[in-house]
Amino acid sequence: MAPRPELGSDPAVSPPDLDGKDTKDTLSKDAIVLPAYSTVALVDPEPDNAIDPWQLPELQDTGVKWSELDTKGKILRVFISVAKGMLLLGFLYMFVCSLDILSSAFQLVGGKAAGDIFQDNVVLSNPIAGLVIGVLVTVLVQSSSTSSSIVVSMVSSGLLEVQSAVPVIMGANIGTSVTNTIVAVMQAGDRNEFRRAFAGATVHDFFNWLSVLVLLPLEAATGVLYKLTKLVIDSFHIQTGQDAPDLLKVITQPLTKNVIELDSSVISDIAVGDLSARNKSLIKTWCKKEKITSLVNITVPGEANCTIGAPCWVEGNETWTQVNVTETINIAKCKHLFVNANLPDLAVGLILLALSLLVLCTCLILIVKLLNSMLKGQVAVVIKKVLNTDFPFPFSWVTGYLAILVGAGMTFIVQSSSVFTSAITPLVGIGVISIERAYPLTLGSNIGTTTTAILAAMASPGEKLANSLQISLCHFFFNIFGIILWYPIPITRVPIRLAKALGDRTAKYRWFAIVYLILCFFVLPVLVLGLSLAGWQVLVGVGVPVLTVVVFVVVVNIMQSRCSHCLCPALRSWDFLPKPLHSLKPWDRIVTKVLGFCGARCCCCCKCCKKGEVDGEKEDGTEMKKELEMYDNPALCVEDEKIQIQTVSGTHL
Repeated sequence: MAPRPELGSDPAVSPPDLDGKDTKDTLSKDAIVLPAYSTVALVDPEPDNAIDPWQLPELQDTGVKWSELDTKGKILRVFISVAKGMLLLGFLYMFVCSLDILSSAFQLVGGKAAGDIFQDNVVLSNPIAGLVIGVLVTVLVQSSSTSSSIVVSMVSSGLLEVQSAVPVIMGANIGTSVTNTIVAVMQAGDRNEFRRAFAGATVHDFFNWLSVLVLLPLEAATGVLYKLTKLVIDSFHIQTGQDAPDLLKVITQPLTKNVIELDSSVISDIAVGDLSARNKSLIKTWCKKEKITSLVNITVPGEANCTIGAPCWVEGNETWTQVNVTETINIAKCKHLFVNANLPDLAVGLILLALSLLVLCTCLILIVKLLNSMLKGQVAVVIKKVLNTDFPFPFSWVTGYLAILVGAGMTFIVQSSSVFTSAITPLVGIGVISIERAYPLTLGSNIGTTTTAILAAMASPGEKLANSLQISLCHFFFNIFGIILWYPIPITRVPIRLAKALGDRTAKYRWFAIVYLILCFFVLPVLVLGLSLAGWQVLVGVGVPVLTVVVFVVVVNIMQSRCSHCLCPALRSWDFLPKPLHSLKPWDRIVTKVLGFCGARCCCCCKCCKKGEVDGEKEDGTEMKKELEMYDNPALCVEDEKIQIQTVSGTHL
């Protein structure tokens, strides 16, 4: 057998020109067809100049330079730039409003179920059950503020202890990251944008999950967060403050209140056991009410039951007294779209869910297109330098902590970590912000949302102030400890590496992003909740073996990539397992067939899916290069290519 040639090993010989035309006249016809190139497909070298998919793309200006424009052209460009800026602000406003309406839709669909979930105080005493309940409730209502307020109400009314509420707050911290993950899925059209956007969104997920994996067992064993916040509350004599600023609501309410208005207190009433709240609708009907207190004569069993300080008299066999009765009078109805609609909460919630997702997707696509057209030339250079450049050595470490402060400040202004992280996700996708810079911004956003909760807790009445403030401080210190664990030392920034690995996986198999969302935020919490309801014995009996297998797989994967010689030969790869257990390719074929079957009968999506392959794109997003297979003679393939007849390839080795 002839020795296998190395592609490009001889610089004096150039590859054959398959078009039959050589660019250099000095080359002979013999140089065009060389037998050695008939086995070139046996070697598949990695290109030395492969582009890093995580490298920020260059946003180049393809238009005419400013200096080359005349006066009319300059005026026109300024006018177009201002119009694009106004459109961008308008789409961003609609994007934020759609997030608000999306939260209202989720509350209508699952708000009462969330209140029912919180009712079982025995289950909440289990830390793991409390954690997954916090995740599920926050996913259902799409708002960590709502779920946190329910917890505060339960603690204030004595239905839940502060120590039992700490895991629920941790779960709420995880559940709030589902919004920006959903936003990232909307950018699945472009493979590289989707890779960066999904990684930028899930870095928040990984930070929260890893922090819980460390701090939840520590809290269950030592109660460190409870004791620390108790010490802070007892040390400072904190007076009741003012309500937290509501800057974002001031901007969005003129639109959202005309679409839907909700009475979120119904969910809290259900959680604290108010049976009458079950029959109430979450849709607010009367927006202007007035309470009138008046004295009313009532009968009591005897004089001992008379109201202290009120008149008490006897008429016949009845004893009368006077009491203050507060009556609520409805003055003006609300003006939103569904105020007079005789529809159940579930129907209105599903309608709003569909509309808000439609507006969310549309605004996101238009925002990305506008940003791509605006961020060109010098503008892109300036923005990238401002956002992604570190301070000069030896102060480069300060940049990340400054980004944390910026994220905390911006979240404090908009009062929603979901809105802030969802707003930077498209910027990560198009390459304006790197994932290394998005990570500290997200960590700061976690802190910013807790400071808002602290100010809101300080506005509580005196008898509820201590417990409300302690829960808010637990949320605050949970995020501070998480940052200490996963940020200061570069090697501990594990969430970035995990998010990049998941981004690569979802860029290759885009359907896996939906699977990740369903598994991580619905299936896994429901399974853990079911095991918790079955008792500690079942939870430990099932959970410990599963965790052992997960830890074993993670350790073996790390050793396979770094020191495979330390493993026994059988564990140096997972090839001994059935392929569906260690590869997504078999599952990808199944999903592709299912989508192709549905597309052929339901829609024309299959044509769009096949377009990439026709244009020469592999499933992983790289361009397909025509290869010369073994036993293929290039001279014989030239004429076939000219008439565009597909050649029969030889045997792959």
